[in-house]
Amino acid sequence: MQSSYISSTPRVTRNIIIINLIVFVATLINKGFMIENFALFYPKSPYFHWWQIVTHMFMHGNFWHIFFNMYTLYIFGSVVERVIGERKFLLFYFICGLGAAALHTGVEALQAQAMINDVAEGSRKAVESYMQLKMTPTVGASGAIYGILLGYAMLFPDSRLTLIFPPVTLKAKTMVLVFVGIELLTGISGTSDGVAHFAHLGGMLIGYLMIRYWRKKGNLFDRENL
Repeated sequence: MQSSYISSTPRVTRNIIIINLIVFVATLINKGFMIENFALFYPKSPYFHWWQIVTHMFMHGNFWHIFFNMYTLYIFGSVVERVIGERKFLLFYFICGLGAAALHTGVEALQAQAMINDVAEGSRKAVESYMQLKMTPTVGASGAIYGILLGYAMLFPDSRLTLIFPPVTLKAKTMVLVFVGIELLTGISGTSDGVAHFAHLGGMLIGYLMIRYWRKKGNLFDRENL
């Protein structure tokens, strides 16, 4: 039964899940090394390396973090990959992840500039906040996966989805709009600290733009799968 689930999962989705699991095990073995080298740090941080814009997508903070991300990828990524094809799905996934990192870092840059201005005015708290920003890692595939969710909702807008909590059923297009509203509200208000809300929004924005572009070009679907 387990092997049938694995073999029936589209290749790109399956391989992304496997790589994430391998990296998670490596993080459990040597968390300090993995976080310092492969999580995403603010570019002014002494821990920043250019490759982190990609590697942070395979890093996760704990079991539930990776579980929900990979479960969501399995459910929705499998469908999207079958519809648009392997190569296009792989590109879609990574571009969404990069877009998430870009928006997240851009928001951090705005926050950092505000802190630097406060430092110039003698704020000790701003110094501490700026140092914390530089030393805080960002991990997770959530940005790319939020892009996948957006893509699914654009492909199947009227399909009905049920949340685990609260147990409500909504059309995919409505549920995604709810997610956008929640992420925007919590990102601006600063609630749910420790969650990269603008990374989620960045992934969804890029996902929306890519699907729109492919539709306009008339080559969204993998004709071999139709």
